[in-house]
Amino acid sequence: MKLVPLQDRVVLKMAEAEETTKSGIILAGSAKEKPQFAIVVAVGPGVGTGEKKTPMEVKVGDKVITNKFSGTEVKIDGEELVIVKQTDILAVIE
Repeated sequence: MKLVPLQDRVVLKMAEAEETTKSGIILAGSAKEKPQFAIVVAVGPGVGTGEKKTPMEVKVGDKVITNKFSGTEVKIDGEELVIVKQTDILAVIE
């Protein structure tokens, strides 16, 4: 199944959460922080029409940083993804 975002939505695959601390302590599932780093999987067409259309600033494959608690989590074909608005992406990692 293919997930195609609408308007200014972006589909992200989140990075794995850290399972151990720097000192080697293994964290329980509830103690792990939600990751903020992700890879762009799909990008919507943008909002508006013609000259009033807001361009999408990210593309498939970009590594990005997102707001910590933004987006809608979905599971497609066993893969966990997050759908966010473009404005929830804070930066592109180059």
